[in-house]
Amino acid sequence: MFICAGNNESFDFALPIGVGLVESAMNLTRLASMEAPEFLVFVGTAGSYGKHRIFDIVESKTAANVEQALLMGTAYTPINNVVSAAQDVSRETIVNSSNYITTDKEMAKKFLAKRLELENMEFFSVLAVAKMFNIPAGGVFCVTNYCDENAHEDFLKNQKEAMQRLENYLRDKGVLKND
Repeated sequence: MFICAGNNESFDFALPIGVGLVESAMNLTRLASMEAPEFLVFVGTAGSYGKHRIFDIVESKTAANVEQALLMGTAYTPINNVVSAAQDVSRETIVNSSNYITTDKEMAKKFLAKRLELENMEFFSVLAVAKMFNIPAGGVFCVTNYCDENAHEDFLKNQKEAMQRLENYLRDKGVLKND
């Protein structure tokens, strides 16, 4: 089953589950409780902390929930903030999820130094729920912006093309049927 955030990031082939960590977790939990799908593939856009370029397509099975305060040393968490469906996490692109978008280039470098490469608001929730229900899961992302002062403007400018590139990528891989 293909899933996506929804709102202004919907695909004809994917079920929208909500924007951000909370909506996506609640709606995906409800869905999995009623009838757990055989697999989940989250499709969406992402911001780059600097390693990936605009319009790169990246697949991942690992997500984190690391907030800026943790990197600044002003907070800690007693819970596990990384979840993975991968066999070998050391080779994984780690997608960081937060309800906030990074707009500080120096902070983006700190995320990258911790092996976090992309930022997507929902992916941590998707993998956490999938793990709870023992559903194989992963994500496919197209980079729309860098995590810097232009993040929002670049996201808006590139989102439509990124979504089309994602759909084309999935069709080229044979995961989606051509009409």
